Amino acid sequence: MAEEREKSKLFALKPIIERWPAVARPEGYVPFKTKLFWTILCLIIYYVLTQITIYGLSPGVIDLFAGFRAVMAGASGSLAHLGIGPIVTASIILQLFVGAKIINLDLTKSEDKMIYQGFQKILIIIMIFVEAIPQVFGYLKPSDAFIDAVGLGMARTLIVLQLFMGALIIYLMDELISKWGIGSGVSLFIAAGVSEAIVTGLFNWLPANPNMPVSMQNPPAGLIPGSYYIASQYTVGGLVERGYGDILIFHANSIIALIGTLIIFFFVAYAESSRIELPLAHGLARGARGRYPIRLIYASNIPVILMSALLANINMFALLLYHSDVPLLGKNWWLGAYPEGHSRPTMGAVWYLSPLNGITGWLLPMLGFRVAGDTH
Repeated sequence: MAEEREKSKLFALKPIIERWPAVARPEGYVPFKTKLFWTILCLIIYYVLTQITIYGLSPGVIDLFAGFRAVMAGASGSLAHLGIGPIVTASIILQLFVGAKIINLDLTKSEDKMIYQGFQKILIIIMIFVEAIPQVFGYLKPSDAFIDAVGLGMARTLIVLQLFMGALIIYLMDELISKWGIGSGVSLFIAAGVSEAIVTGLFNWLPANPNMPVSMQNPPAGLIPGSYYIASQYTVGGLVERGYGDILIFHANSIIALIGTLIIFFFVAYAESSRIELPLAHGLARGARGRYPIRLIYASNIPVILMSALLANINMFALLLYHSDVPLLGKNWWLGAYPEGHSRPTMGAVWYLSPLNGITGWLLPMLGFRVAGDTH
């Protein structure tokens, strides 16, 4: 009886958790071809979601997760707008509560672990609405034509439902990949987003601002077409005087950024593959020696994902509060000041938590350079 009283109150949700829709686990060995099929299928569906624009959305959309989009995955203004945010945020909250013993669950027990995983699924659904509703009332505004057709309340509701469906599909695909695919769905979606950003950053021939024609102030956004365009507009003297700086540093996707990406990639690959051999000696058998290899780095990308999701949510609510009339918190720069039309703070507490936008966000300002369009 004492053990029953010590159980978490979440066990009251056990009937709901047992009936909660979930992807069935494989009963036996899953062939590699099957894993590859489901992984590729989910990847294709993910890319499709990132290309489908939310119906009825106003053109002037501000991406509240712009500074964290590489880790949050998804695409601004699409059905995958929320990305993996709800999944990771729910995981953060639940892990903190279990670790602090606020929720009394022993994850070494199978029954407690089942309750933990089941409640996490419910919490993900809750977090989808927690992240979607404030954005709809903030910067994911419905278009005037959509409001005239169905009304403001219904327009907002339909946008929230679209965000919910997109985030729910991503969550189900994450579960599907974890059980039937290769690796983790969260890591796959992050890798997919980063890979897409690298490809478009290299070969995108559209201008950085698509609403304006191509010019020296608005060159092609891709590194290769942008560098070619800038080089073709300068004379030899102008190229030496300023052109190289525009190509190497000041371009939207500069050569310095590419070099930095390659250095980090190869360093991480080298560190991940490195092993340290510990010498071993047998206490009973004299002279018997051996070596035990251990990995140099045991850390994964999970802490980075969790912290990025936490900071993204802080940035989202700080931006919404800054442009609100909430007493004490609304329009106060000390929490975070945001220029109109920007999702990056320029001052305040949140500014110290926001990611730097390359060397244009820290090194060049220290050297006295001012980069146009940079909000840091």
